[in-house]
Amino acid sequence: MKKIRLFFMLMAMLVSALAYGQNITVTGVVKDSSTGEGVPFASLQLKGTMIGTSTDGDGIYSISVPSDGVLIFSSVGYVTVEVPVMGNAVHDVNLDPDTETLEETIVVAFGTATKESFTGSATVVKSDDIAKTQSTDATRALEGVVAGVQMTTVSGTLGSKPQLIIRGVSSMSAGTDPLYVIDGIPYGSDFDMNNLNPADIESMTVLKDAASNALYGARGANGVIMITTKKAKIGDAVVNVDMKWGLNTKALKSYDYITEPGQYYEVYYAALRNYYEDSGYTSQDAHFMANETLLADGSDGGVGYQVYDVPQGQAFIGSNGKLNPNAVLGRLVDYNGQQYFVTPDNWLDNTYHNSLRQEYNVSVSGTTGKASVLASFGYLNNKGIVDGSDMYRYTARVRTDYQAKEWFKIGANISYTNYNWNNGNTDEGSAGSTGNVFAIANQIAPIYPLFVRDGNGNIMTDKYGMLVYDYGTGENAGMTRPLLGNSNALQAAQLDKSNSEGNAFNGTAFAEVKFLKDFTFTFNAGIGLDEMRGTSVSNMYYGQYAPTGGMIGKSHGRSFSLNLQQLLNYNRTFAGVHNVGVLLGHEWYNSKSYSLSAMKTQLFSMENDELNGAVVDGKSSSSTRSEYNSEGYFVRAQYDYMNRIFVSASYRRDASSRFHPDHRWGNFWSFGGGWIINQERWFPKAPWIDMLKIKASVGSQGNDSIGNYLYTDTYYLSNNNGLPSIKFGVKGNENITWETNTNMNAGVDFDFLRGRVTGSFEYFYRMTSDMLFWFTVPASLGYGGYYDNIGDMRNHGIEFSTNVNIMRKRNLNWNAYLNFTHYTNKITMLPEERKTRTVEGYKGYASGTRFYGEGLPFNTFYLQKFAGVDRETGQSLWYKDVLDEKGNVTGRETTTVYSEATQYLCDDPTPKLYGGFGTSLDFYGFDVSVAFTYSIGGLAYDSGYAGYMGSPLPSSAGSNFHKDVLKAWTPENKDSQIPRFQYQDQYSAASSDRFLVDASYLNFQNAQIGYTFPERMVRKLHVSKLRLYAACDNIIYWSYREGLDPRQSFSGSTSNAMNSPVRTITGGLNITF
Repeated sequence: MKKIRLFFMLMAMLVSALAYGQNITVTGVVKDSSTGEGVPFASLQLKGTMIGTSTDGDGIYSISVPSDGVLIFSSVGYVTVEVPVMGNAVHDVNLDPDTETLEETIVVAFGTATKESFTGSATVVKSDDIAKTQSTDATRALEGVVAGVQMTTVSGTLGSKPQLIIRGVSSMSAGTDPLYVIDGIPYGSDFDMNNLNPADIESMTVLKDAASNALYGARGANGVIMITTKKAKIGDAVVNVDMKWGLNTKALKSYDYITEPGQYYEVYYAALRNYYEDSGYTSQDAHFMANETLLADGSDGGVGYQVYDVPQGQAFIGSNGKLNPNAVLGRLVDYNGQQYFVTPDNWLDNTYHNSLRQEYNVSVSGTTGKASVLASFGYLNNKGIVDGSDMYRYTARVRTDYQAKEWFKIGANISYTNYNWNNGNTDEGSAGSTGNVFAIANQIAPIYPLFVRDGNGNIMTDKYGMLVYDYGTGENAGMTRPLLGNSNALQAAQLDKSNSEGNAFNGTAFAEVKFLKDFTFTFNAGIGLDEMRGTSVSNMYYGQYAPTGGMIGKSHGRSFSLNLQQLLNYNRTFAGVHNVGVLLGHEWYNSKSYSLSAMKTQLFSMENDELNGAVVDGKSSSSTRSEYNSEGYFVRAQYDYMNRIFVSASYRRDASSRFHPDHRWGNFWSFGGGWIINQERWFPKAPWIDMLKIKASVGSQGNDSIGNYLYTDTYYLSNNNGLPSIKFGVKGNENITWETNTNMNAGVDFDFLRGRVTGSFEYFYRMTSDMLFWFTVPASLGYGGYYDNIGDMRNHGIEFSTNVNIMRKRNLNWNAYLNFTHYTNKITMLPEERKTRTVEGYKGYASGTRFYGEGLPFNTFYLQKFAGVDRETGQSLWYKDVLDEKGNVTGRETTTVYSEATQYLCDDPTPKLYGGFGTSLDFYGFDVSVAFTYSIGGLAYDSGYAGYMGSPLPSSAGSNFHKDVLKAWTPENKDSQIPRFQYQDQYSAASSDRFLVDASYLNFQNAQIGYTFPERMVRKLHVSKLRLYAACDNIIYWSYREGLDPRQSFSGSTSNAMNSPVRTITGGLNITF
């Protein structure tokens, strides 16, 4: 009997062991322990493997695992839990909200850190926020979201790159762009963010202080943007498809200029009549001469075109200054046996048009055993809002990790981009360019035809079958246009070509070895290859290149970079409370650039845009090559006590090939510390405070963004009657070295009400020393000057950012954010050689309309000061200093002579406050978000308005006027502060502080609305998530004056000859399988 009992006991144990060794399907619900609600999309992982899954929208899961396995449950904002399976098929798990730590991971130099242990200054922008921006350049998503970041929106041209600075301008001559680090590999300033698909990005982290940037040595002085691309997450395979279709429209506002042809003639007539009356003509004679001159050629003071049919014998403009009521718009003209119908066109309406945008992204990711793979493909086709402007881009990426052994892991991340860009407006920003459509469309008077029409009013066609455009050279009834003659930028945008096509390849790979329990060695390698082929064609039919049969230019550029890193990490915990981490590393970077170009004229056909399609060699072929190299050795040590007191220090010795070998190496360092004070026993009990951390850091970084070979004399070859000759290029200075930035940061990070209120408040101070300057020397020395490192500048200010969860319920989640930055800038030291004058007690030098002096902000305006209008003459008044015999200023008086006016210091463009705010709301499957950016204070020079307010001159005839000229001084309107509007008054809109205006703006940056269908509805379609959405970027902005866009530059310069970023309205569909 005992033997039988023993036999059955052994059998039971065997069956039990077999059962525990087999896979079973485990199901259950993961809930929030504080609310009892399901935790959506929580992660499950079988311990020791990469097998896993995630919960659905209600927290329900199902997974097949060994019966003796251990499941790890985790989710952002909750404490991770390990649950042994123990043969049970049902496990309901409660996750506790994590009130002790912030789970947000910050990507830092050569590693990662939790937000609570991080002692520096950084902001993380995640993929969901990046996806809200409909841009080819992902850095647009940082605007208004990251405190301390300023971004200019210089252009709306496809492929244009925003300018970005962190915590103010840090240099006067060297580069101010931040360093971009993608998946741990730094890339040079020539890296084009347009080649990186925003859909591939998991997060962007902006590092702002020394504790964050010092390990990047000579390239981290201007801040660092860490970009992490997406990788497969543990769980079942996931297929995601995102499709969006959109419309691009003009977002830039126009100035309130004259749009009616008749009104323009009246205004121009008034300027002429005022001129003749001021010259001594009687009122009647002045009226007669103004009518005569009005329609004359521009060189004779007129506008050159008459587009009204006026009854014979009657004056075009009456003595009352008004258009003849019998005049009819549209004029039939017989010229050289041909009838022409001359009528004006709206150039602006013909310049801009709505265009289409479409984008598709597909990604597949998953894990199997010890490997994870993510593959993505993207296609973007985007049309510009002016003719000749379009692009397409293909992107592909594969990222894989493989845990080969418990101690050995390898991975690779490879991306490829094929792109093609057409820009039909190559001279954007140049007001005097005949090829800039924005210049002529915004400046031209409303009296000029865009097209040439026959006697029936039909637009004529030429022998090539193309529409005949008015070039202002007599082809339209013999009339000539004084403004930008012999050109028509709108047709040039259609006929000319400016194309860039190419391929970009970027790849990273790593191998990670863990040994002796506490050590990890990592080898990283990164390469970047970008090759571009450029084509420029100036048409053979019309314009300035027509006499030479057109022109073809070809260029080819290639850049290649290689980065190698060796990292040794040591991490150990002593006595359970002392956590120590040490990093030793070496980095080597090499970049090479090549270029090749040539040009020919006399095209055979516009269809053949290769050099072999033209026959006359332009003899301008060239090729260049340049190389840059840097190398660094570094160490970082980190310590924390019980996860509440944190200390870090770093040191890097860096070398740059841009400096002489004797001055190539530099030393960069940082110290940082943090203290979570609410975890101390003495801290008052406050359950609503989850975390309160004080932190501080100080350190030094270098900036070597100054161009190559400045430390040595350079020469170039020239053609001397068919023989080579050598000419002096640039004088070198072997003592030149990098600019050095010393940064200090101190602040407070906080987390209140179980994560519902988070944020930080920080003070920063940055001193830039050894700034690069250009010194001019006498021409007799044979060269113009040289560079040297002399001069200091500092920025200091405060940042505040907060995120607030206003309401959080099962079917309602409402969040809001706000950030602001205030800083001041000052030049603290200039070399004695540059102190060429003293203005209002400040020593420095003038450059155009700017003064650079010790104790003054960078880019301080230096202008004549407008003193109003002379009540008796209507002339402009300016202030001038009154000097005694010794040249000392004894007072101030006004003058009507512009050359006598004194230039004064007129403040600077630095805003007093800038940042962003927004809110998002999720309710019952719907999601809505809006985002705003703003800037308060600072000055901008409104050059567009100044141009519209100028009196007519022979050199500007044909330009349009702002309607404010209708308020100008007259004998009947002596109280006006707008000077008289009189022909040949070249100083009525002369440069002065009259056109310095408040640069404040409010920009409705982005809005998005979406709906995610309930999972139970889409599960039947084998779809795990289905979302419809609509978004809009660059919705509307408000500024001091309609037409002014102060976002165009950091320096306060503006232009009406360029276009702001376009407004994009998009609808899309996102499907996850």
